[in-house]
Amino acid sequence: MSSTRNTAGIAKLVGVVLAAFALTFSLVPLYRVACEKVFGIRLDNAPSAPIADAAASEKPARTVTVIFDGEANSKLPWAFHPEQASMQVRVGEQYGTQYFARNDGGRAIVGSAAPSVAPARASKYFNKTECFCFTAQELAAGESRDMPVRFIIDPALPDDIGTITLSYTFYKNDALTAQLPASAGAASGAAP
Repeated sequence: MSSTRNTAGIAKLVGVVLAAFALTFSLVPLYRVACEKVFGIRLDNAPSAPIADAAASEKPARTVTVIFDGEANSKLPWAFHPEQASMQVRVGEQYGTQYFARNDGGRAIVGSAAPSVAPARASKYFNKTECFCFTAQELAAGESRDMPVRFIIDPALPDDIGTITLSYTFYKNDALTAQLPASAGAASGAAP
């Protein structure tokens, strides 16, 4: 009786091992299907095509006008503006532009940019992949800098949206500016 029980136990153990083995090997194709079909992510090593579905590749690529805007808050003595007013972009492709910032104050100042996208319902389709707004920016007195932005507009953008405005407002980051040494970037010693 004990050998029958041992044989049944071994058979169950072998069955569990085979099931785990089969599940392990099926996870890779299941993961690939989920990533590609559900999320649109390609997992092969081939160069990625722009984000688009098969139907979009049969018709001409959709273009959208992106308008760039920028300003510094009145409490921040910076000059800040986009280096180009607008561009025509194809949805699903990555583009880049730059904003210009210059500290016109008498000492180093840290600024933080707040982005906005208009119309508001387009914001979930406007994806920034690189942006100076992700971190606070420190500029010494008189220092200027080009600040890059890279973005992709999702092809799922509603058809009735043909123009998107990307706008930034720079604000003085009082907490981080207060942590700077008093002599940091002081050209004349005057406070901003």
